[in-house]
Amino acid sequence: MILFQRARKWGRGLIALFLAATFVGVPIPAFAQDPASVAKARVEPTVVSGTAAPTSPTLSVYFDPLQGTSSNDLVRRALASNGELAAARLEIERARGRLRQAGLRPNPALDFEQTTGRFTGAPGESEISVGLALPLELGGKRRKRIELAQAEFQAVEAEVADRERRLTNEVRVLYVEALASLRELGTLEDLNNLDLQTTRFVQARVNEGETAPIELNQLRVEVDRLRSRRALVEGRLQASLLRLKSLTGVPPAELLRLSEDIATPLLPTPPTSVEAAIDVAFRTRPDLRFARLNEEVAQAGLRLARAQGVPDVTPFTRYSYGRSVFDDTPVGVLRDRDKLLTFGVSVGIPIFNRNQGGKMEAAAAISQARRRREFLEAVVRAEVQSTYARYEAARAAVTIFEQGVIPRSTENIRTIRAAYQIGAFSIGDLLSEQRRLVDAQREFTEALAERYRALADLQAAIGVPINQQ
Repeated sequence: MILFQRARKWGRGLIALFLAATFVGVPIPAFAQDPASVAKARVEPTVVSGTAAPTSPTLSVYFDPLQGTSSNDLVRRALASNGELAAARLEIERARGRLRQAGLRPNPALDFEQTTGRFTGAPGESEISVGLALPLELGGKRRKRIELAQAEFQAVEAEVADRERRLTNEVRVLYVEALASLRELGTLEDLNNLDLQTTRFVQARVNEGETAPIELNQLRVEVDRLRSRRALVEGRLQASLLRLKSLTGVPPAELLRLSEDIATPLLPTPPTSVEAAIDVAFRTRPDLRFARLNEEVAQAGLRLARAQGVPDVTPFTRYSYGRSVFDDTPVGVLRDRDKLLTFGVSVGIPIFNRNQGGKMEAAAAISQARRRREFLEAVVRAEVQSTYARYEAARAAVTIFEQGVIPRSTENIRTIRAAYQIGAFSIGDLLSEQRRLVDAQREFTEALAERYRALADLQAAIGVPINQQ
């Protein structure tokens, strides 16, 4: 009995080695046929006895490499039609209005005055005067007000650009989540198709009495488990697509197909080093530009506050015409008419209010803006460093999977499936190895998604302009 068991083990090992060296006619998953096709996440037909099965109709609903939508297309659509971003852009128009208002000069003042003695018993007494006053701003108030409004306008533009940067990254992250779900869905469909073929093969062997029914039940359990997992993955894919539609302004009922390959992100090549990436971020990132412009706004505010401590001068002129009646003179009633032209200047005396509080507030605003800018620079530096490290780690993980894990797992499942069909392995061995392959494929998909996601996050962290992506 012991000799028989040893001989059987040796026989199984020899059969496995033979099948690994000369593989004939066993269906292989489309994702497992070639490491390059694994990286490209294509869904290829499964070949059985020389007949090609059609491509999965389910995947064609979500993926079209020719007429589908790329992440760049969705980013452009989001920037053009996102409602929140459109509302933020209106802040630019408000700032433009404030800039125009800042350059306007004070209006002149016209006053009219009439005096009459008709109601006080002196109907002959009256006086009419017309005056004109023109305020003159001293201390360069108008120029400093324009400088402040110009700095605020540029700061608002930078803030909107930062919103565009964050929206772009959000769209790309959702896109890669959808791509990851799509790849996993294709993997599960390939495995499910193979298990269905194996089920028919095992059913035939059970009918002939060559295999115990328990093996058929085990295989059916595995098929149901893959179907359950497939339903969850498809639901996650649909949720990602719905969120993409919401961000990009695509109607919920409109069909949205993806076109990109998760293994080849359509993004600019990142800088060659962390320090180079940090240098790019400090030069181009819009939120850093917004922080620096806020410093300029605070400094312009201090200059305006100092100018507002200088009193304005209001020159004025007045023309008066008066009539007087004297009726108790020895010579009778006398009438007199007076015409007067008055010139003057009104100047405020800065005894109590020299805008001391405004100057203090503006000085504090400068310190506050500087602290925020310094803190943001530290945050940006750390963000670029961590994102770059994520990208490098994901690249290394993808390389390991492409060169080692996936080819070996593919060869293992190929050998065991062929050996099972000639009775050298049990159904438990086949299912166990298949689960290991599913886990490896899932981890490979996560590595591909993390590489794409880290690259998108890195582009957002360094602040690459939208038109360069």
